[in-house]
Amino acid sequence: MANKIMVVDDEEHLLELVRDILEGEGFEVITASNGMECLEKLKKEHPDLILMDIMMPGMSGKETVKKMRANTKTKDLKVAFLTVSVSSAFERKTMKELNVVDYILKPFDNEDLVRRVKKLL
Repeated sequence: MANKIMVVDDEEHLLELVRDILEGEGFEVITASNGMECLEKLKKEHPDLILMDIMMPGMSGKETVKKMRANTKTKDLKVAFLTVSVSSAFERKTMKELNVVDYILKPFDNEDLVRRVKKLL
């Protein structure tokens, strides 16, 4: 059975790009365009990995992950941030507090994205 990956990003073209890349590698991909949609879908879905944008309107990726960690059903899900911001010491501390396993910088190299996703699974 294919690994299931949820991609959460408010940029439609990026969701499609990541979905195409990962489906091309045999992964099952679910997308959400914001934090609320992500939390809603997690009531039914249990992905093996979530690629989460940090900066989104409404609820940021960090807020979304905080809510996931507070819920017994989603607290142990693997999350990697997909972000344009370079990780500062503060952000690394936040990642550790939120138990985020990795961060992938945008724009990313397609092969690097696939390699890192496989490593995280």
